Amino acid sequence: MLDRAQSLERLGIEHPIVQAPMAGGASTPALAAAVSEAGGLGFLAAGYKSAAAVREEITQTRALTSRPFGVNVFLPAADTVDGSAVRAYWKHLLPEAERLEVGPGSPPGDRTDGWDAKIEDLLADPPPVVSFTFGCPDLGTVSEFQVQGTFVIVTVTTQDEALSAATAGADALCVQGAEAGGHQGSFVNDTAGTPLRELLPAVRTITTVPLIAAGGLGTGEHIAEVIELGADAAQLGTAFLRCPESGAHPVHKAALADPRSTQTALTRAFTGRPARSLVNRFVEQYGEHAPAAYPDVHYLTSPLRRSAAEREDPDAMSLWAGTSFRLAVDAPAAEIVATLAEGVQRA
Repeated sequence: MLDRAQSLERLGIEHPIVQAPMAGGASTPALAAAVSEAGGLGFLAAGYKSAAAVREEITQTRALTSRPFGVNVFLPAADTVDGSAVRAYWKHLLPEAERLEVGPGSPPGDRTDGWDAKIEDLLADPPPVVSFTFGCPDLGTVSEFQVQGTFVIVTVTTQDEALSAATAGADALCVQGAEAGGHQGSFVNDTAGTPLRELLPAVRTITTVPLIAAGGLGTGEHIAEVIELGADAAQLGTAFLRCPESGAHPVHKAALADPRSTQTALTRAFTGRPARSLVNRFVEQYGEHAPAAYPDVHYLTSPLRRSAAEREDPDAMSLWAGTSFRLAVDAPAAEIVATLAEGVQRA
């Protein structure tokens, strides 16, 4: 095991800034390449994509930058799903579906998100960095990537998860606090998120593995603060959502800057897993009814969310956002990285 300094040097980054992988379209080759070119670590998101689609994005990113970048992969859902609860939610969504002139989707027969195909393809021609969310791969899979020189990161949300990932040989841990936008990366479908500034020092006490702090970070001063608490770098997602390289829907970008957007909340309404979104009508109306059923609920609501986006209706879209969403600016990704790095230096 390399020490912390040596491990982070392998990332090839000039600044302790990692762009969060954001599944659903926000993470693009243009965004990942721009962040990496600016001295941070850009990331692609493999979630909800086929292995072939992920490979195409890797090819596009390599054409845009020669610097290291990462690919994030979702582990297969391991939780038992209550089919009757999913059917009940399907019925509950029918008035919304009628309003949007679509039908609710159907849960997939395969709940693995194409895990086997993605791992096989990534091992055949791996990117410099691979990260995992919703669990930790086994020691053999971690080792296979490391043998080829790939840096392996595992997202953790508790001390126990951190210990499991460190024991599996992860090169670094992404310590995600409850403030993070989008999905909580917990190993189980749990709502009990821990604030980052409480979780980070707790994880640092049990491992010497490099830590990447994530959750509600929006300024260079925030990054400096978590480094003081034991992190070696910081991961930011919402901070990059409004930049031109982001693939976020224009309505999503506008909602982040809308004065009427006043708060975020963790909700299962859209996917069946806790994910932090701007609070809109859909969250308020359906959040309490959504079962802990991922990815089944994701597929139920996908047609509704697509229709809402086409209608430019923010009240029925999943507007993922961390608690510092007000700090997100409409600026090129390279400019955002530079501003953050300057803030770190000042702090």
